Parts: sequence; structure tokens; C-alpha cells
Amino acid sequence: MTVWANGPWEPMQENADTLATAVVACTGIENIDEAITLLEQNNWDLVAAINGVIPQENGILQSDYGGETIPGPAFDPSHPGSAPAPSSSSAFRPVMPSRQIVERQPRMLDFRVEYRDRNVDVVLEDSCTVGEIKRILENELQIPVSKMLLKGWKTGDVEDSTVLKSLHLPKNNSLYVLTPDLPPPSSSSHTGALQESLNQNFMLIITHREVQREYNLNFSGSSTIQEVKRNVYDLTSIPVRHQLWEGWPTSATDDSMCLAESGLSYPCHRLTVGRRSSPAQTQEQSEEQSTDVHMVSDSDGDDFEDASEFGVDDGEVFGMASSALRKSPMMPENAENEGDALLQFTAEFSSRYGDCHPVFFIGSLEAAFQEAFYVKARDRKLLAIYLHHDESVLTNVFCSQMLCAESIVSYLSQNFITWAWDLTKDANRARFLTMCNRHFGSVVAQTIRTQKTDQFPLFLIIMGKRSSNEVLNVIQGNTTVDELMMRLMAAMEIFTAQQQEDIKDEDEREARENVKREQDEAYRLSLEADRAKREAHEREMAEQFRLEQIRKEQEEEREAIRLSLEQALPPEPKEENAEPVSKLRIRTPSGEFLERRFLASNKLQIVFDFVASKGYPWDEFKLLSTFPRRDVTQLDPNKSLLEVKLFPQETLFLEAKE
Repeated sequence: MTVWANGPWEPMQENADTLATAVVACTGIENIDEAITLLEQNNWDLVAAINGVIPQENGILQSDYGGETIPGPAFDPSHPGSAPAPSSSSAFRPVMPSRQIVERQPRMLDFRVEYRDRNVDVVLEDSCTVGEIKRILENELQIPVSKMLLKGWKTGDVEDSTVLKSLHLPKNNSLYVLTPDLPPPSSSSHTGALQESLNQNFMLIITHREVQREYNLNFSGSSTIQEVKRNVYDLTSIPVRHQLWEGWPTSATDDSMCLAESGLSYPCHRLTVGRRSSPAQTQEQSEEQSTDVHMVSDSDGDDFEDASEFGVDDGEVFGMASSALRKSPMMPENAENEGDALLQFTAEFSSRYGDCHPVFFIGSLEAAFQEAFYVKARDRKLLAIYLHHDESVLTNVFCSQMLCAESIVSYLSQNFITWAWDLTKDANRARFLTMCNRHFGSVVAQTIRTQKTDQFPLFLIIMGKRSSNEVLNVIQGNTTVDELMMRLMAAMEIFTAQQQEDIKDEDEREARENVKREQDEAYRLSLEADRAKREAHEREMAEQFRLEQIRKEQEEEREAIRLSLEQALPPEPKEENAEPVSKLRIRTPSGEFLERRFLASNKLQIVFDFVASKGYPWDEFKLLSTFPRRDVTQLDPNKSLLEVKLFPQETLFLEAKE
């Protein structure tokens, strides 16, 4: 640990710019002048300036001794001076992101606001005010702004006119709403209210007094006080019998009492825990803590140095590892179904480290591949494989401080499909190595096989390619939140570049397929139109043929009738005949004349048959006399020509009936 000399020191201008750049890199502040102002407000203490923006529970800036920040030297950039001497082991190593990340505009802030049994997600630019958040909540919760108290700010209560940017907030924030002037929602009975409380989740903000670290733990209302204390034992290595608590309600008199009955404030409640000790031990611990501020062990053990970077001391690391061994296994040995094994893994992980953790994919590794890679290019994601090992001293620290950090959880849920496996049992380890060899090849399987226990847990970042799956990164457990986030972001940059190419290829392929489909559809429609025309023409020809057949049949029938009538006519009498003869002259519609002699005693029907034999049937034509004008076809056809006065001669004409 670096020991800063007491008293101010004066850097050169380039040193001030370097510190401001580090603040920009770690906090996401876009304006370099704002970063310099923040440093000036903290007396040019880099660690304090960054911790003022990023909460300590994120594990970004903490010392080797349980989260105590190391005060940096105070200096004034306006006076020349020398920078502090470099140290062999630093509590903070700023990681410089790419220029693209630093200059992104605008900066968006995510807020999760809890009100009774509801959660409202609000996303705003940091140029907005607190009042704008309240107005959004007014629409969502139907609560007037004047009745609303927005709590949970790291800096305490703020005014509605406060600009979010001035609060130097992290990207993800948790707030809650109080409405003291509004009555609580009515319930049918006390039993119903208690049942509702049992289903609620309580956020316990627990401060470890000795190391000044906060833990945000989520518990259901049905959890007991004893379960809370056991979980705190896993985090702090303080046995339950040695825990000294402050902040429990007076009604919480029994450790078997569930949280819903204990009188805790909902949704958040603050508690403080410390180690119960004798006065002599207290004095000895005070001396040890005083010494820890100015010096650190020079141990060369890699595992212990790595663990110290997480902000916990060696005793806490061993305490967490030993407590993990006492728990039930993360995954059953020789599980028949990978989905069932992952269900137990998720449940056990939640019971150990809380509900704020990555969403583990439930299913086989092949199913995870399908979900991540074998979809449309726009919907593809990276695959993150978390390999757990209960016997590693780094496992509990990595899970609680890195893997369950809100920033990591949020980033993984947005950009990754996360799949997990427990390698603690030999059977499960062999099973995963077989899967690894099948999907990634023998080189990756051998790399995992040769990893030592204390190098676990491992985080594998997998990217799906056209013909194979590529392992982009293997992240070991001895890392920090910053380094883990930067390596995830670096993998995401590689994936995004590949994804853009895949999207372009997919769009071009879909465009070609669309053109082909359109051409096929046009060709199909053309064939259908031609077929329809052909069928219509065939129907028309068939109809014409049918009508022609009918016409021919009718003509043949008429011709047959005409011939039969013609043959049935009596012979035409001669002019010199003993009997009286009537001579009839008949004009046709075409202007021709039909002439014939009939006996005066012949019936009128014979005249009608004669006219019909010439192609003028009497049911279609009428026979008219000129003077007097009369319709002969209306007369009695059985009367003789003499009786109807068509004797000795008469001129008639044919006219078609209407």
C-alpha cells in the first residue's frame, strides 16, 4: 500500500489533466472541466472524488482492508510540484476505456423506484431534474407530486430543481417513494395484510462497522431474522453469537420471527453490525486498524494479493470459503437433466448471494447455443459461461462483489445469454469437459482442465460464428469489477463489429430472397392469368358449340316438320277443275310471293300447312288479308276457304309475330 506524506503537494499541469482523465474514465462524466471541479471539491483526492460519484458497495475504489478508502495527497494544480511516487501495490488502478466510450452523448441514467409492492423503471438523461422524475412517477403511480417524498439519494434529500448531473450518479440507481400524508391501502383483515407483507421483498442496507462497508441484501418477508444473521456471517465471517446489531425494531425480539412481523421499514431498512468483543480485544483491534492504515503485508502469495484487491482481508476470504463448504452443493452430482441441475444452481446461488444476480439460462448448453447464436443476426447475443467451484478461496468474493454487482448484472442481462455450471464435483467437472471438447475443441478443454482450484471461478465469453464457436476471453476469479466490466465491453465491441457484418450479409440475402419471391409470385400470377384466360376461352368455345348444336337440332327439327307438312299437303288442283278452285297469292317478309291453287272446299289448315312447309310456321308468323284487313291465323282452321271468304282468289301477306 502506498503511504502518502502528510501535507499538500503541488502537481504540474499534466498531472492534473491525468487525474481528471482518470475521473472521466471511471465515472462516465463527459466534461473534463466538471471532473477538475470535482477534484477541487475533494482537495484533489482522486479516490475520494471517484467514491463521491460511484458508491463503495460497487467495489470499485476500496483499500486492501475491508473497503476503507485511502486518503490521497491534497494538492493545488496551480502550483508546480512533483507527483506522488509510484507504489508497488495500489488500491486503485484506473482503467482507461476507449475514446468512443468516454465521449458518448448523452449519458442516460436508469432509476428503479419502489413504492409499496410496485417497481417503476425510469430512464432519463442526466441533464433532467429530480422534479421530472417525480412527474413521471405521478403518471405511473397516480400520486400527486406534492404528496411524494423521493428517497434513496446517496447525498441525502435533494430539491426538485436539482439537476441529476450535479449529483454525480452512477448509471443504475435505486430509489423509493414515501407518502406519509396518504393513508395506507386498506385490507380486508390483519391476516390479509400480513400475507401481503410475507410476499414482499425487503432491502436491508447492512453496514459492517469495523470495515465501514455496506451490503445491500434482498430478503423476502417470510425470511427469518436468524436467516439474515447467517447470511451476514457468510459475508463478514462474524459468527452469529458474536454479532452486535443496531437498528432492529423493538418488536424484533426473537430470531425466529419473520421479517414481515418484525416491524422493519418497507421497502428499505438500515442496520449496523459489528463484532462483540472484550475491552482488551477492542484495544488490540484498534491498534491493528491504526497500523493497517499506514502499512500492508508484502506477502508474495498471488491469491492473497488478488483477494486484497476486492476490498476484503485474508480472514474474510477464508471465512467465506469455509462457510461455502458448509452449504448444500450448488449442483447435484450426476444429474440426468441439465435443466434440473441449473434450476438447483440458480436457487442455491440466490440463497447464498441474494436475488440480484445474472439470469442464468435454464437448459442444456446446446439450448443456450440455440438461444444466443442460431437466431436472426439482430437478435444474437454473446454467450457467457460461468464456471463455479466451491473450494476456491475467490469464489464467494467473486460472486458477491463482482458477479452480483448491479452494473455487471445489468450489462449481462442486456448483451449476454448467461449459462452456469458447477465444477466442484468430479463427475460434473468431467461432464463439462466432455461438452467443452465437443463444442469448443480440445485446446479449450485442456486449458480448463489445467486450471488450479484457486484460479476459479472462470468466466468464458463465447461468440458464435458461421461454422464454429469462438472463445473470445477466459476471465479468472482474481479480477475487479472495473476489469471485469472492461473485458466484457471489449468482447462486446468485437461481437458488435461481427454482428454488423452478419446483419449486412443477412439483409442482402433477405433482399435477394425477397426479389426471388417477388419474381416467383409474379410468374405464378402470370401462369394463373394465362390459365384463367385459357379456361374462359375454352368455356366460351364450349358454349358456342353447345348453342350451335342446339341451333342445328332446332333447324333439323324444323326441316323435318316442314318436310312432313309438305308431304302431307294434298296435290295442287289444276285450273280447269270441276270443283271450285281458289287461287291464293301470299307475300313473304322478304318480298317474295308464294302462289298456289286450293280447292274451295279445302280447310284453312291446309293453307297454314302450305305456308309452314315454305319455312313460315304459323306459330311464328301471322297471315293477314289486305281488304278487309284481318288476321287469318285467328280464324277457325277447320273452316273451308269458301267459308272464310278466300275464294275465288285472294292476296295475303306474312308478318312475324311479336
